[in-house]
Amino acid sequence: MKFGDYRVEVIPDCEFRLDGGAMFGVVPRNLWSKTCPPDEQNRIRMNMNCLFIEAREERILIDTGIGDKWPDKHRTMYGIDRKRSFDESLRAVAGVGSEEITIVINTHLHFDHAGGNTKADGTGKAIAAFPGARYFVSRAEYEHAEAPTERDRASYLPDNWRPLKETGQLEFKEAEYEVVPGLRIETHAGHNRSMQCARLEQGSHTLFGFADLVPMRAHVPFAWIMGFDLYPVETLAAKKKLIPQAAREGWTCLFYHDPDQPLGRIVEEAGKLRAVAMKASV
Repeated sequence: MKFGDYRVEVIPDCEFRLDGGAMFGVVPRNLWSKTCPPDEQNRIRMNMNCLFIEAREERILIDTGIGDKWPDKHRTMYGIDRKRSFDESLRAVAGVGSEEITIVINTHLHFDHAGGNTKADGTGKAIAAFPGARYFVSRAEYEHAEAPTERDRASYLPDNWRPLKETGQLEFKEAEYEVVPGLRIETHAGHNRSMQCARLEQGSHTLFGFADLVPMRAHVPFAWIMGFDLYPVETLAAKKKLIPQAAREGWTCLFYHDPDQPLGRIVEEAGKLRAVAMKASV
């Protein structure tokens, strides 16, 4: 779709499943299950909605999904349901191939956001999935990924970033930086201390990628916070700041993990905030 001077497309990776209780923290099951019905293992449907931005000479991808480097055990555990490769989805939706991406931005290095950074070659070695791209990640996130806590260690798989450091493709960034005019990456603590969100501004219009701060439409209510978050009180503070602003200013919002409606706008009705469908272009 056209967004100001740039072209923006949502590239879905594939469906997968995580435990619904973990995805909604202290919210009771009888509430979240009305919005996200669980399967027999208490898992809910999710997706990874990566953002493609064509901006002048740059072809930018924000996050890369879960990747293909999974043994059968973990494919079953996470309910990974891949219909086509990410490269096929990229070509079908954006009309470009993986080799044409020039910049990859990782909001953070959890496996469901950075798993597609690399792919296995013929020998099983992890190599860059986007061979011509520079990969951006905040230095703070890289340092955390290399020394995670016991609580989030399982979310960090070094094959998703170390091969890129070895080839010189991985570039460390500050807490806030500009990628191209109008596209800024900014840190919002809560999920961890170093997760980043993307803000694209064109004229009076804003597209905001919430990453795991508001992973699905169902997480718009302030108290609906993931149990995975290391700092839920900081998540709450960030949501209270950003979500009302998104409603006031009519932001286009990207809900990275929503399986059905990744793009929407937040509106306030009868004192409650919720996500609604949006127009195709601005």
